[in-house]
Amino acid sequence: MISVVILTLNEATNLPRCLASVAWSDDVVVLDSGSTDATVEVAQAHGVRVLTRAFDSFAGQRNHAMEHAGFRHPWVLHLDADEVVTPALRDELVAIAEAASAAYPVYRVAAKIIFMGRWLKHAGMYPSYQVRFGRAEALRFVDHGHGQREVQPPGQVGTLIEPLEHYNFSKGVNDWFARHLRYADREARLLLAERAQPLRPLGLFSADATMRRRALKRLAGRLPMRPWLRFVYAGVLRGGFLDGMAGLRYARMLAIYQQFIDLMVSERKAGG
Repeated sequence: MISVVILTLNEATNLPRCLASVAWSDDVVVLDSGSTDATVEVAQAHGVRVLTRAFDSFAGQRNHAMEHAGFRHPWVLHLDADEVVTPALRDELVAIAEAASAAYPVYRVAAKIIFMGRWLKHAGMYPSYQVRFGRAEALRFVDHGHGQREVQPPGQVGTLIEPLEHYNFSKGVNDWFARHLRYADREARLLLAERAQPLRPLGLFSADATMRRRALKRLAGRLPMRPWLRFVYAGVLRGGFLDGMAGLRYARMLAIYQQFIDLMVSERKAGG
């Protein structure tokens, strides 16, 4: 009824937990980007199909899965290996897939970021959404920054009630910083491209929460002292301090990530 695709790169530690959370699906595909640890062996031991493709972007990987995995079911769920599908989310997905006609071709889902053993309800910007579930013929992606976005306009995107759990720090803080240092280059290129476009501030008043968040991000990309502002936004204005020390540490990490982006923006402008 629902097929699942999981993107992996050296995820032998995370993959068993992710696979256990989707054991209810009889069609799970791991799309690996060339792992050098035991990721592929772990996937094979769980009896799931394994495809390999060199990583170019998240949108490229997800679209490759949609076009080449040969899914058995008309509905597909996309996951990263450090994400977990809760029983409540599983029930919601199944209910949509079993309905005679779904209200939308694709659906977005929020993620609960888990750090230092707790859910970052405030500092983690919850709920922040990504489209990850939809009909096989409709679910396609385009690159955006270090991640991806759906191809559908907002009116064709549904919103799931139940969230994923995202264990973004399961391989340690050093791994998080290493990944975000790579992400910063993509974000810098996106930021420079967006600064060349009209601001369109009316998006801040959109009825759609995702459109408001994206408009706010475009506006923030033009402000000075952005690392400091990012800490204040995540740690204070969003109530990150209510998440305790974990929330304040995460807010500081976001500020450092923003500094990475700004340094790369300056480097590109100087070399351009």
